[in-house]
Amino acid sequence: MKDADTLIGLLNRKEKLVAMLAPSFPIVFDYPQIVGKLKRMGFFYVVEVTTGAVRTNQAVVNALRENPQSRFITSPCASFSRMVKTKYPHLVKYLAAGADSPMIATAKIAAEKWPEYRPVFIGPCIVKKLEANEDHPELNILVLTYKELQEVFTKTNGANSTDLTDSTFDLSEQSTRLYPISGGLADSSGIQHLLSEDQYQIVSGWNNCVKALDNWEKNADVRLLDILYCDGGCINGPGIASSLSIDDRRQKIINFWQKE
Repeated sequence: MKDADTLIGLLNRKEKLVAMLAPSFPIVFDYPQIVGKLKRMGFFYVVEVTTGAVRTNQAVVNALRENPQSRFITSPCASFSRMVKTKYPHLVKYLAAGADSPMIATAKIAAEKWPEYRPVFIGPCIVKKLEANEDHPELNILVLTYKELQEVFTKTNGANSTDLTDSTFDLSEQSTRLYPISGGLADSSGIQHLLSEDQYQIVSGWNNCVKALDNWEKNADVRLLDILYCDGGCINGPGIASSLSIDDRRQKIINFWQKE
């Protein structure tokens, strides 16, 4: 069964669900309208995955502070983490394994706050399905892309009203809304106040990922590699259907970050 149909089945049975919107959502959906649509469709709560990104940042920063000689390759990106594990197994030891991805961190926050509700992650990445099902099956996360959510909207009734009642996030965080942009972790975590410019490197795009990994052990001065598999970051994920350029997508994220 497709994940879109799985969600429709859960909604039809009026299951207790929490929607977790990835921070790239402004590229595809307007806020606060999208939250209202999700709630009218049957979600009890809608949270911003930026809330979990705060925990991700804290874990990375704490790891760097606790051991001044430590070096880490950040791993919030499921595609990149799998690339390292399959093609660069000798570098797995550098993955910041103690830092949950924002999706996982947000699912744990939702479980703490609403333990009887199932988390549904909605984002731009198809590999998040593997991260949820293979790496963290205990969290029971259902993962849909934005494209799949659009399919659900098409197949269901009552989600297209312009009514905006109860249409704000139940949990939100502004400070980490730049996460889907290349360098979002570094910018939002304050790494620049902890490391000098030559001690961290920002990379996006699979070709650049390969080059960065090939050079990682050669350049011991770099303590943190902030890296995303898709060119430009998560704003270019395969689960996004948009005619906007990368620059325009990036600006959408920046505009939402500056909104409040």
